[in-house]
Amino acid sequence: MVQVRVQGLAVVAQESAPVVLLREESGSRRWLAITIGAPEAQELAAAQEHVVSARPGTVELIIEVLAALGQSVERVEITQLLDSIFHADLVLSGGTRVSARPSDAIAIGLRTHAPLEVAEAVLDEAAVDVTVAAGDETALDAAADLEEPAEANEDEIRRFRDLLDDVSPEDFRDPDA
Repeated sequence: MVQVRVQGLAVVAQESAPVVLLREESGSRRWLAITIGAPEAQELAAAQEHVVSARPGTVELIIEVLAALGQSVERVEITQLLDSIFHADLVLSGGTRVSARPSDAIAIGLRTHAPLEVAEAVLDEAAVDVTVAAGDETALDAAADLEEPAEANEDEIRRFRDLLDDVSPEDFRDPDA
């Protein structure tokens, strides 16, 4: 398993589908884009921004139920890509594994500060190395190293978003497929 971090959310213009962007913490620093639904994107954004609702949503409910049962989330794993569908597991204390949609698992992981890992085979199949044009590397690195989006330079964020506008779904497909 390879540790990754959530870099943010983006909309792939051609499909108008939100994607969650994951990036390797070290090594080749490949990127993985997982298409998710709009409600899931909203939940991920709220989890990433640490927004607390007046009433708990499903993600918070799951975390509370786990806590009531004496369990905690040890880590989140994106385990496989099967028929173009990503699969994930919540790994709970004691080693119990619970299958989950990646978007839900990532949101739970963000809320519980659990590490996020991706199987090497998934990265080999679906990750991309992002190549940037000369002069754009600083924007990519700055966006990749953000802990809190609010702390980032607005110009760097704009340049990173402009870079994402040029990404197409084909960029995330295996060239040998």
